[in-house]
Amino acid sequence: MTDAPTGQAIQLEPLVARVLAANPSPFTYTGTQTYLVGTSDLAIIDPGPDLPEHLEALVAAIAGRPVVAIACTHTHRDHSPASRPLAALTGAPIVGCAQLVLDDDGPRADAAFDRDYAPDDVLADGDCIGGTGWTLRAVATPGHTSNHLCFALEESGAMFTGDHIMGWSTSVVAPPDGDMGAYMASLDKLLGREDRIYYPAHGKPVEKPQRLVRGMMGHRKQREGQILRLLGTGVGAIPAMVERMYVGLDPRLTGAAGRSVLAHLLDLQNRGIVQQEGEAWKAA
Repeated sequence: MTDAPTGQAIQLEPLVARVLAANPSPFTYTGTQTYLVGTSDLAIIDPGPDLPEHLEALVAAIAGRPVVAIACTHTHRDHSPASRPLAALTGAPIVGCAQLVLDDDGPRADAAFDRDYAPDDVLADGDCIGGTGWTLRAVATPGHTSNHLCFALEESGAMFTGDHIMGWSTSVVAPPDGDMGAYMASLDKLLGREDRIYYPAHGKPVEKPQRLVRGMMGHRKQREGQILRLLGTGVGAIPAMVERMYVGLDPRLTGAAGRSVLAHLLDLQNRGIVQQEGEAWKAA
């Protein structure tokens, strides 16, 4: 596993270290990666799940240095809950994405929204936080969630992409909050940037960012094309679409695949291309 071992601070470049949490799952890969940015003072990006061993590992990695900010890309439970105990230990403010809580009966119980997330400061697109020798700029990237942010490290050209772009899988875009149209627009936004490397919350670093973004956009367009072809043959129920589109899929991911198909259908509906009739869909 490329981003193991857990609980150890791995230096990735002069301003960036990583600590992997021990929360692997079919959705988190080997676990959530928390990033430490800076040298003499620090920002902590995506503090992760509230696990005692992960918190201990972060405190060890901080090694007594001042923490300027605890920054969260979004409020799924594998990303933001450790912000509160870490803030209590370090005195650092919690900043980044806005609060967002939705009741969701979907397939991702591990990634339900963190109901207790309470930022001291919400960052809008383009807002910056900084410390000695480093500057992080917030880049709004809605789609996976409506409150998702990435953070660009201006001194090195690195981008911390949270769950918007991951190093092992495409992002889950699950309605009602996940929005495929917004996700595609956010991918296009990153494609227009010149970031050197992506550090995702799950999976290995992405060393050719623009190539991956183009591939992800192409992949989503292929999925859209599959859906339209299936509708053309009279297959209009989401479970039947998933069965044909995701051959050999891990059964634990079937529900998430259905949500992804729904996200595509809702986007196509918003564009006037398809319409819903009861539980089924058809071309408009």
